[in-house]
Amino acid sequence: MDLERDLVPDELWEIAAPLIPPFQLRRQGGGTAPVADRKVFCAIVYALTTSCAWRRLPPCFCVSPATAHRRFAAWTSTGL
Repeated sequence: MDLERDLVPDELWEIAAPLIPPFQLRRQGGGTAPVADRKVFCAIVYALTTSCAWRRLPPCFCVSPATAHRRFAAWTSTGL
Protein backbone atom coordinates (compact mmCIF):
# COMPACT_ATOMS: atom_id res chain seq x y z
CA MET A 1 0.00 0.00 0.00
CA ASP A 2 1.31 3.44 -0.92
CA LEU A 3 -0.11 5.73 1.74
CA GLU A 4 0.93 8.90 -0.07
CA ARG A 5 -0.88 7.88 -3.29
CA ASP A 6 -3.91 6.68 -1.32
CA LEU A 7 -4.30 9.97 0.56
CA VAL A 8 -3.30 12.25 -2.30
CA PRO A 9 -3.98 10.61 -5.66
CA ASP A 10 -2.34 12.13 -8.71
CA GLU A 11 -5.62 13.77 -9.73
CA LEU A 12 -5.87 15.63 -6.40
CA TRP A 13 -2.20 16.58 -6.51
CA GLU A 14 -2.64 18.04 -10.02
CA ILE A 15 -5.32 20.35 -8.61
CA ALA A 16 -3.47 21.28 -5.40
CA ALA A 17 0.11 21.66 -6.65
CA PRO A 18 -0.41 24.89 -8.65
CA LEU A 19 -2.11 26.49 -5.64
CA ILE A 20 0.80 25.89 -3.26
CA PRO A 21 3.04 28.95 -2.95
CA PRO A 22 6.72 28.36 -3.76
CA PHE A 23 9.02 27.60 -0.85
CA GLN A 24 10.89 30.69 0.30
CA LEU A 25 14.42 30.36 1.58
CA ARG A 26 15.15 31.94 4.93
CA ARG A 27 16.91 35.29 4.66
CA GLN A 28 19.63 34.23 7.08
CA GLY A 29 20.28 31.05 5.12
CA GLY A 30 21.17 27.73 6.61
CA GLY A 31 18.68 25.26 7.95
CA THR A 32 17.75 21.90 6.53
CA ALA A 33 16.65 21.16 3.00
CA PRO A 34 12.92 21.73 2.52
CA VAL A 35 10.59 18.73 2.53
CA ALA A 36 8.79 18.12 -0.77
CA ASP A 37 5.43 19.87 -0.97
CA ARG A 38 3.59 16.67 -1.85
CA LYS A 39 4.90 14.90 1.26
CA VAL A 40 3.82 17.81 3.44
CA PHE A 41 0.43 18.03 1.71
CA CYS A 42 -0.08 14.31 2.30
CA ALA A 43 0.75 14.67 6.00
CA ILE A 44 -1.66 17.60 6.26
CA VAL A 45 -4.45 15.65 4.54
CA TYR A 46 -3.84 12.78 6.96
CA ALA A 47 -3.93 15.05 10.01
CA LEU A 48 -7.11 16.78 8.87
CA THR A 49 -9.01 13.70 7.75
CA THR A 50 -8.17 11.64 10.83
CA SER A 51 -8.34 14.47 13.39
CA CYS A 52 -4.79 13.51 14.35
CA ALA A 53 -3.02 16.02 16.58
CA TRP A 54 -0.04 17.57 14.80
CA ARG A 55 2.32 16.25 17.49
CA ARG A 56 1.06 12.70 16.86
CA LEU A 57 1.73 12.74 13.12
CA PRO A 58 3.18 9.31 12.25
CA PRO A 59 6.86 9.28 11.28
CA CYS A 60 6.07 7.34 8.08
CA PHE A 61 5.32 10.68 6.39
CA CYS A 62 8.94 11.83 6.87
CA VAL A 63 7.59 15.25 7.84
CA SER A 64 8.02 16.72 11.28
CA PRO A 65 4.84 17.81 13.04
CA ALA A 66 6.24 21.35 13.23
CA THR A 67 6.88 21.47 9.48
CA ALA A 68 3.42 20.13 8.66
CA HIS A 69 1.72 22.61 10.95
CA ARG A 70 3.87 25.55 9.82
CA ARG A 71 3.17 24.87 6.14
CA PHE A 72 -0.52 24.29 6.87
CA ALA A 73 -0.69 27.70 8.54
CA ALA A 74 1.28 29.38 5.74
CA TRP A 75 -0.74 27.76 2.96
CA THR A 76 -4.02 28.50 4.73
CA SER A 77 -3.08 32.17 5.08
CA THR A 78 -2.56 32.34 1.30
CA GLY A 79 -6.02 30.90 0.70
CA LEU A 80 -5.20 27.28 -0.12
